[in-house]
Amino acid sequence: MTEHEEQPELDRWMLRALDEARAALEHDDVPVGAIVIHDGDVIAARHNERELTGDPTAHAEVLALRDAAQHLNSWHLEECTLIVTLEPCVMCAGAMVNGRLGRLVFATSDPKAGAAGSRFDIVNSPLLNHRVECTSGVQAEVASALLKTFFAARR
Repeated sequence: MTEHEEQPELDRWMLRALDEARAALEHDDVPVGAIVIHDGDVIAARHNERELTGDPTAHAEVLALRDAAQHLNSWHLEECTLIVTLEPCVMCAGAMVNGRLGRLVFATSDPKAGAAGSRFDIVNSPLLNHRVECTSGVQAEVASALLKTFFAARR
């Protein structure tokens, strides 16, 4: 499948991740959503839950990776794609490398804390034993607007 042929499918998946991000607003969490795709199916869909649970590791990506591993009964996620609305942080990128994630697709970059090429590049570090294929910019404007609206309301 060419990049042009793949774009509608990525847009569809990212819109699903954006629905998850909006669900985080219900409990005043930063609106980040993530889904995991395996064999063309969504096997995990989560959003940030740090405020809801008081757990500093309850980022959408980590929660979705945990659910995917449980679904597959394996921590090996080579055949999975994680779709997330914001570039992952160092913790989440580390979890992707440690879980051997096959591919990461994210909407908007995080120049302050992104670890998939913006501030750091954990997912492609030659110092680590696994690299994650990355695609960025899918539905970036929508994801960015959602985050900007959330943070503007908090100021």
